[in-house]
Amino acid sequence: MSDSSTARPVTVDVWCELQCPDCRTALDDVRALRERYGDRVELRLRHFPLEKHKHSFAAAQAAEEALVQGQGWPYVEAVLGRVEELDRKGEPLLVEAARELGLDAEEFDTALIDGRHILIVDADQAEGKAIGVTGTPTYVVGGERLDGGQSQEGLRERVEELTDRLLAAAGQEAQGS
Repeated sequence: MSDSSTARPVTVDVWCELQCPDCRTALDDVRALRERYGDRVELRLRHFPLEKHKHSFAAAQAAEEALVQGQGWPYVEAVLGRVEELDRKGEPLLVEAARELGLDAEEFDTALIDGRHILIVDADQAEGKAIGVTGTPTYVVGGERLDGGQSQEGLRERVEELTDRLLAAAGQEAQGS
């Protein structure tokens, strides 16, 4: 019998856009998944900025800087909580949110100017398009895409169902080895 703490967590990719009101609503699902599964699930932020939201590409870069500074998800939650304000204020809000979380705001400003995270955002967006992501939020669990951009009805339950199945399969494999 193998130690369950060495089992690799199930990865749930969360395709998100920080100027998207639906992504703000989906934060409740993300929090519930984190609470239910803890470290058995790795919630991975993936960027899918939409052209209709003019600050979403900069916001994705800022989220990457927050990740580098160790506050990825708290930053995402802070910015999504102010979607309307981001629409009005733009990049200054991204730096302000960083400062409020105690992050190095000057480094955020520099990162937005020098574009050090553009390649990550571009790669996420290209991968999203390649696998059929068309809107946000979209989840990918075990290779299965769940589109929350259309409707979030029953989405968390479906993510949990897939995650439970993957965790059970991983548990069986660990016991069988």
